[in-house]
Amino acid sequence: MEDRKPYRIKTITELHRLGGYDKPHHPLISILNLEGLANNTDITTVLFDFYVVSMKRGCDKLFYGQQKYDFDEGMMGFLAPGQILRGEDNGVPHNLSGWMLFIHPDFLWNTSLAKKIKQYEYFGYNTNEALFLSDKEEAVINGIIENIRNEYSSNIDKFSQDIIISSLETLLNYAERFYERQFITRKIINHNILSRLEDVLAERINSEDLLLKGLPSVNEIADILNMSSKYLSSLLKQLTGQTTQQLIHEKLIEKAKEKLSTSELSVSEIAYQLGFEHPQSFSKLFKSKTNQSPLDFRQSFN
Repeated sequence: MEDRKPYRIKTITELHRLGGYDKPHHPLISILNLEGLANNTDITTVLFDFYVVSMKRGCDKLFYGQQKYDFDEGMMGFLAPGQILRGEDNGVPHNLSGWMLFIHPDFLWNTSLAKKIKQYEYFGYNTNEALFLSDKEEAVINGIIENIRNEYSSNIDKFSQDIIISSLETLLNYAERFYERQFITRKIINHNILSRLEDVLAERINSEDLLLKGLPSVNEIADILNMSSKYLSSLLKQLTGQTTQQLIHEKLIEKAKEKLSTSELSVSEIAYQLGFEHPQSFSKLFKSKTNQSPLDFRQSFN
């Protein structure tokens, strides 16, 4: 199917009009129920100029790569301004329910969330890295959403923005907590990812490709594993306490120790074989990870 240029939505008012909703109560923040979403447009790819937080139920399935994801349970997704949302060509599913929260960046000016919202890494996760909620967790999130909706749809006064910002921050903090729970409870899937990561690193570091391509980057590893680099990093922090980059370096140092202890290659030759253009960079990394220079490590075996 031919890719379509995404339709850019700049304002909350335009969003309401396209979705077939009444005019918004507030020009910079809105919560829309998906049950009433009108299918009166052929737009399937959208780029928003605002933050989007969604809770969805009722999508029969989502395919990402070769894996199928069930949407029978409550599922949250997060988009930052400028990210693209892709829908289905056959329109809105008839059994879709839930809500979408839209927050224009202008609403956050001069508030505690103006900078902090960029620290929530899940705004950079992919569709398949959504947050799956238990019934209890979903009730907590829905309660916060109703508080926000009630506040902005009432008479706006000087306290309104602070109250809404406080609720938004609570919502985002709960989402961060629930993501950490998800990393722990989805152990089988997550440990399979860790196993695949180990295999990918071992294959690359032990192959001649290392001479040609150099060290694998975090983005390259994430692409091979079909996930975003931010989600992979968050997952690994929970499973291993290390970032993706730290794990790459750990495997590299293991290989370096093997070569230093079992071969007559010089440090410069080993550095070159491991993908380093400059031996000094290899020696610096090795010492930072082992508290020994490569030569000191080799001499400890003699």
